[in-house]
Amino acid sequence: MRRRAWLTLGAVVLGGAGVVSYAVASPSSGDAAGQAKRPVRVYDLALRSGANGGRELPRTGTERFSMLGVSWQGASARLHAAAQVRTHSVETGEWTGWRNLEANVDPLEDPRARAGARGSSEPLWVGPSDGVQVQVVRKDGTAGPGLPKDLRVSLVDPGVATAAEQKAEPAAYVAEASPTDGTSPTDSASPTDSATPTDPASPTDSASASTSASASASASASASASASPSATTPTAPPSTVPEPPIVSRAGWGADESLSPQPSEYNADVKAVFVHHTDGTNDYACADSAAIVRSIYAYHTQTNGWNDIGYNFLVDKCGTVFEGRKGGVDLPVLGAHTYGWNREAAGIAVLGDYTTTGATNAALASVARVAAWKLGQYHADPATTVQLKAGATQTNYSGTGFTAGDSYTFNRVSGHRDGYNTQCPGSSLYAQLPTVRAWAAGPVQGLKVTSVSGAGLSGSTYYTKGAVTVKWSTTTPGSLISRFELLVDGKVAATASGTATSAAATLASGTHTVAVRAVHQSGRTVTTSALNFATDATAPSFTTAPKISLRTGTVNTTAVPVTLGWKATDGQALKSVGLLSPTTATFGPTTTASSRTAKSGTASTWSMKAYDYAGNTRTSSASYTPVILQETSATKSGSWTARSSTSYLGGTSYSSGSKGASLTWTFTGRSASWVVSRASSSGQAYVYVDGVKVTTVDLKSSTTLYRQAIWTKTWSAAAKHTVKIVVVGTSGRPTVTTDGLVYVK
Repeated sequence: MRRRAWLTLGAVVLGGAGVVSYAVASPSSGDAAGQAKRPVRVYDLALRSGANGGRELPRTGTERFSMLGVSWQGASARLHAAAQVRTHSVETGEWTGWRNLEANVDPLEDPRARAGARGSSEPLWVGPSDGVQVQVVRKDGTAGPGLPKDLRVSLVDPGVATAAEQKAEPAAYVAEASPTDGTSPTDSASPTDSATPTDPASPTDSASASTSASASASASASASASASPSATTPTAPPSTVPEPPIVSRAGWGADESLSPQPSEYNADVKAVFVHHTDGTNDYACADSAAIVRSIYAYHTQTNGWNDIGYNFLVDKCGTVFEGRKGGVDLPVLGAHTYGWNREAAGIAVLGDYTTTGATNAALASVARVAAWKLGQYHADPATTVQLKAGATQTNYSGTGFTAGDSYTFNRVSGHRDGYNTQCPGSSLYAQLPTVRAWAAGPVQGLKVTSVSGAGLSGSTYYTKGAVTVKWSTTTPGSLISRFELLVDGKVAATASGTATSAAATLASGTHTVAVRAVHQSGRTVTTSALNFATDATAPSFTTAPKISLRTGTVNTTAVPVTLGWKATDGQALKSVGLLSPTTATFGPTTTASSRTAKSGTASTWSMKAYDYAGNTRTSSASYTPVILQETSATKSGSWTARSSTSYLGGTSYSSGSKGASLTWTFTGRSASWVVSRASSSGQAYVYVDGVKVTTVDLKSSTTLYRQAIWTKTWSAAAKHTVKIVVVGTSGRPTVTTDGLVYVK
């Protein structure tokens, strides 16, 4: 194996004081992918005296580790000082900034903890690192006594235990140390000095754990017979809700030799306390097993506890890990909430949730575990319970407790409710009402989001029969047993708890449709009923599409017309669409639209009516606007021809002679007279089929050309005559005509 030339300095404790260095050679980047199986190890480094009576460890190269914490002599001793660390990242090659360790940890409450159990900070996950610097200073910055004895920093290498980890690309090579002085980390100090790495208990003392009651019962019974006395293994009661998926201790690579003593059991689980593990939230979920394994090693090897303190751990992706051994379905005594462990289970979320809330995936898993454990003892997660205090103390909000007295707690409480700590962080603590609601049921936030296969008009959905109803909830699907689509109050379709829609076919007539969500607890919630009506009949056109001429500017390519129609439906008309010669969409009550049509060309006006059920009807008609130039009219009196590109066809007739007339004859159903207008324009009489119908004034403040100034439409096409006669208006007698347009 090729190796790089640089060396990494490591350190071990000697007699509780001083640091000795050793060298570790690291390989080249050409090593094969994957990692060999490697046990978890804990390395302790002594802190030396620093400024103002503090303790410190200068920048020190080490073997690789991923978690660390500070510990001290005496499990009941408290660290009234600020402990800060910075680490050298294997992945970036850079030193991190200073990070605070949470030192306000619950006192020891495990009568079976090993002799010499130590007080400690919460462990901090820092990711693959190969160097550390530590400083512990009194909070007031003054010198003087007060720091616990034998302060150390414990570095935890989680090792490589699971199959997934063995397949993964290593972040950096970790070699066994080859000390420059000829000693190894494991034999450089006597067992009473410091154990680096901490020696695990003998494998013969181990008590295996299992996620099933039967397996754990046999293991615990065997351990009980050969080791110290323990509570009798109870029978796992069934729960009112399903057990969530849980990664077993074997699944996350627990070294059971680190926890040789048998499990101890409570009588039941009356409440659940929620924690956070502190540390980073930037971990990869692929590292979660290593984090759990590191916490386990820290609790057993640094603190000297019998086992990991939490009963369950949950990562930000929602994966649930078995914590303390003894059977996930049994009331295992944990070490998580000082004074309240005898009647409760502890669930820890990996990460720091002081200012950032936990993910929905994590909250859902916490809710599932809480509901399942409490459900074994028929406890409603949304209710409260009386718990008997095991210690005299004050919690984070200042509430005092006296040992032996009983106090009211939420069934799902935060660590800070029972002990003076910020845990589980203010943000996660604020999310506990959501956890309770999700755990207890009914389903929260159920609402119908859309309906397909039907159209809504007013308060009624109209459909041909087949409909799909979509919904959403705020409760995660993992806590929902099923959804039911109710038609007229009866179940018409069933969908899984993770589904978001269901379909049904409605019979002819009117119906109500609703969605019912069944929580895993059995509690139900139902949406308001929606009204439906089936409709298989298409709309109809009582008036087919027709065009009629309207006033406006006329061009050979754009004659102003009005498109008219009338559509109806037996239930509810939704819209009418124009399909050709152009496209448009109109509301159900609209019956006309101003359009333009090309002259001299037949155009098909096709329209489609839609009802809310999705039925349609199409109606079409063809029309041709025709321009009759003034030269095609029969003249009477004096008219003068004029030429200009502004006129239709380039020419027009003009007359100021009273009584002069032009007459057009055509066969059609609509007509419009086209003129030029100016401030000096006069008036004209209009006769239709020999009858005077109106007087038209052509005067305009601005000059306008090709203006359809008068229109007439009949119910059907027929032969008609239109005659215009010059009135001879005083002072402005002139009339200029540009022709007649009709529709055939």
